[in-house]
Amino acid sequence: MPAEPCPICKNRYSPQAIAEALKTCPGCGHHYRMEPLERIAYLTDPGTFQEFSANLRSLNPIDLWGYEEKLCEAEAKSQMKDAVITGRCLLAGRPLILALMSFAFMGGSMGSVVGEKVSRALLKAAEEGLPVVIYTTSGGARMQEGIFSLLQMAKTSSAAAELDKAGLPFFIVLCDPTTGGVTASFAMLADITLAEPGALIGFAGPRVIEGTIRSSLPEGFQCAEFQQERGFVDLIVSRKDQRLLLAQLLDLHSRVPRHGAALKEAPR
Repeated sequence: MPAEPCPICKNRYSPQAIAEALKTCPGCGHHYRMEPLERIAYLTDPGTFQEFSANLRSLNPIDLWGYEEKLCEAEAKSQMKDAVITGRCLLAGRPLILALMSFAFMGGSMGSVVGEKVSRALLKAAEEGLPVVIYTTSGGARMQEGIFSLLQMAKTSSAAAELDKAGLPFFIVLCDPTTGGVTASFAMLADITLAEPGALIGFAGPRVIEGTIRSSLPEGFQCAEFQQERGFVDLIVSRKDQRLLLAQLLDLHSRVPRHGAALKEAPR
């Protein structure tokens, strides 16, 4: 089967070439969506990621018909129990708490389990004196859980405040797309907010906004570059540079000593 053309430059590259470039286009650098286990492989020191809160599964708090079936389908599709993985790890020898969201699980929507796992990660970091890095990708709150999904915005924001009170660093990497209730809560509360190139970042999507205001939006509206110009993003960082940059940020902001890896270590 021929390779699909890049959506930006329209050139065709083999899946192997794209994978070797960390799921980016070898020609133009377009960043394809990436799943948590793939990110763990290029970010963390081999064998150091230790997942916690792994067995939490969503229930059906408002008894919505068909929701259990959708959860089963999402689990089979993504090979995850919900839309986020959390754990401890080392990144170039630096200990941290890492959380990674998956768009493959019901569009990365934040229900009770996602909110609980993110909150536990932030509170665990505050208790253990560790920095936090969260990779976000989400369509927003999981409406199948009604008000319970919206409550997660307050819960995760409160947990982020506890990390701030403890004086510990909190870094966010906004990935394509990060929208809705995730953007409106913990995704915009980090000390430093990074983003991948071209990522869609906002609250409501462009089509919803255009339909509401009955007007066309500027070119590139809500892309990472647009948001950086307006101060919502501190730095746009390519995937190949993320490991080294995060290591440098952890060194600059963390009180926790690293475990043997040198700062000059090249990103993988």
